[in-house]
Amino acid sequence: MRVGMIGLGAIGAEVLARARAGELGSGLELVAILTRTPRPEEPLVTTDRRAFLAARPEAVLEVAGHEAVRAHGLACLEAGADLLLTSVGALVDDALRGALEEAARRSGRRLRILSAGIGALDILAGAAVGGLEAVTVTVRKDPSAWWGTPGERLVDLARLEAPTVLFRGPVREGARLYPQNVNIAAAAALAGAGLDATELVILADPTIREHLVEIEARGAFGSFAFRETIRPTAANPKTGVLVAMAVTASLRRLASPVLVGV
Repeated sequence: MRVGMIGLGAIGAEVLARARAGELGSGLELVAILTRTPRPEEPLVTTDRRAFLAARPEAVLEVAGHEAVRAHGLACLEAGADLLLTSVGALVDDALRGALEEAARRSGRRLRILSAGIGALDILAGAAVGGLEAVTVTVRKDPSAWWGTPGERLVDLARLEAPTVLFRGPVREGARLYPQNVNIAAAAALAGAGLDATELVILADPTIREHLVEIEARGAFGSFAFRETIRPTAANPKTGVLVAMAVTASLRRLASPVLVGV
């Protein structure tokens, strides 16, 4: 399978390195990378979407952010490629999500919302069949992860001494305010109770250096609680190292004859 990738930041660079190390498996080939800025040292990179799609990718992995989804998502689906999203928070825009879904139907391809490192999506999806009464996603990161977000205007992140809530409310609103940090919450909401019925709690916590994510759910099935502690990447404290690993696993599944947990 021919795979294209949009973005070459912390996640994309790791995926590229793993591809070159042969970790995607023999059934996949990374054929092109679309970026906003030229990278003359990297032969797979282009800034021209037409050249990118001319490489005929059958699947396109997006690891570039919400704007990239808005700018290129439709074109990739209409060109006949599956679209694999990590910037799931972009889908809080109902019009965009609807347009992408319609493009996927028309082209006979799929819009794939990747877990990208968050667990329990299979449990949420299963529980949603019987009905969910309450779902809460809590995202806790050290203060440096919240630079460049509305959290800067709420508290003095540099002087924070105790865990502080930056946001509590529906995932739809939280993903709009903190687009780079809570894609996992959007994925959990879309898998389960929905963007408006899933509560999101965001905390800046100076007592930790890792990312803590918790999901709690209650419904007809009973209840469950999920918790993961993830190391941030050195290149971007907003992103956990598990994301690139999980994305690599998702790519492998595209060509695998055996799928586990679906």
